[in-house]
Amino acid sequence: MPEEAITPKVEGVVFAGTINGKLDDLLQLVSQLPAYTAKIEENKLVIARVESRDIHKRPFLFFMFKISESEVEVIYSIAPDTSVRMRRLFVLKNLLSVLAIISDHFKIDEKKFYQYLDSSIDDVLNSLSENYSTIFNRYDALLTEYRELKRLNLELSAANRNLTIQTSQLSEENKQLKAQLEALQTYSDESLMAMIQDWIESHNNSIDIDEFAKIYKVPSPRVEQILNKMVSLGYIELKG
Repeated sequence: MPEEAITPKVEGVVFAGTINGKLDDLLQLVSQLPAYTAKIEENKLVIARVESRDIHKRPFLFFMFKISESEVEVIYSIAPDTSVRMRRLFVLKNLLSVLAIISDHFKIDEKKFYQYLDSSIDDVLNSLSENYSTIFNRYDALLTEYRELKRLNLELSAANRNLTIQTSQLSEENKQLKAQLEALQTYSDESLMAMIQDWIESHNNSIDIDEFAKIYKVPSPRVEQILNKMVSLGYIELKG
C-alpha cells in the first residue's frame, strides 16, 4: 500500500491597508524583485514565491501576498517537520521587504501589523526548548576553542614552512656532499696506483695512507684497497 503523500499546512492572515494609485504601479515595482512572481488577478495584485515543489511539481513550500485596495492577505504553507512560529516569522520578514518596496503606493494598518509581528516574535522566543544563555555559552566556548585551534594551526603552518625550508637546504647540502664524494671516487684504479707509486718513490719507499688520502681527497679505505691490489699484483712489496 503506497504511503500517504506529505502535505504542508496552510495558514493565512489579513491586514487592513489603503492603496494610493493603481495596482499596475505596484506591479511595476515588485516585478523587479528576484525569486518572486507577480500578476494582477480579480482586482488584486498577487505576489508569490515558491520555495520548493513536491514530486508532482506542485508548490510545497510557498507564500503569497494578495494586495487589494483595502487590505493585504498573507497566505503561506508550513512543512510538517518545521516550526510554525519560525515559519510565520520568516514570512512576515519577507512581507516587510515587499511593503518597503511599495510604501509610496500602499500603506498597511501599522497598529494591527506591528501587534501581530510583536506577538510572533514573542512566540518564537518563548518556544526555545533550551535556555538561550546556555546555548550562547556553548557557542562562545566553541568559538574560543575554534580561535585557539586556528592560532595553533597558523603557528604549526609557519613551523612547517620553516622545516620545509631547512629540509630543502639540508637536501641541497647533501647533494653537494654526495657530488664531492663522487668526485673523490672518480680516480680509476690505474690512476691511483700510479699516484701511489709516485708517492712511494718520492717518500723513501713509504706511504702514510691518511696523509695521502687527505692530500688527494680520496677515502682512506680506498687507498688501502689499492695498496693491497698493488701488492697482490707485485707492483710493490711490503717490508717486514
